[in-house]
Amino acid sequence: MNYPIVEIFHSVQGEGYHSGVSSIFVRFGRCNLRCEWCDTDFNKFDYKTLDEVVEIISEFDCKNIIFTGGEPALQDLEPIISNLRPKGYKFSIETNGTVELEDGLLDWICVSPKDQLYPNLSIKQRTGNELKCVYVGQDLSMYDGLKDGFEHLYLQPCYNEKNDIASNGMLFRETVDVVKENPEWTLSLQTHKWLGVD
Repeated sequence: MNYPIVEIFHSVQGEGYHSGVSSIFVRFGRCNLRCEWCDTDFNKFDYKTLDEVVEIISEFDCKNIIFTGGEPALQDLEPIISNLRPKGYKFSIETNGTVELEDGLLDWICVSPKDQLYPNLSIKQRTGNELKCVYVGQDLSMYDGLKDGFEHLYLQPCYNEKNDIASNGMLFRETVDVVKENPEWTLSLQTHKWLGVD
């Protein structure tokens, strides 16, 4: 079993429900989408065996693992989980929702759909713990058929490093206004980018 690994690192979750929680990020290469704001070069990766992935994870003093990417749902995650779960690890995933996940495999599912970029996109993972939508000005009614499958709803302004702070600031303020008008949603910020950490 070989996995396309961009990086494995220890940091804090910067966004969503678990913001501020110490976590190990396993960032996989490859994705089935090409989002213009993606902050990961998922085409640059090294193949690592299951044993190598487990060994790297075991070097960190942390039991919270977040599978991210790229698109982590394209990978066979079960061997990693079955190897580490007996040692007390917890497993989360951040997925675009285009691949349905195996029931009961993960402890936390965060779906971040990209149908604001791909209007005909089919979201197959329609349940989970956290629905986290990147806000670029879309009408929130597009999530009416999806949001009932999730415990927590987050709206996150698109942070584009190519734009100046004034452009980002305008979108941030607009996102705040939209959350104020739609109180079932909670504002999520990419605090790790503000802090300058991975």
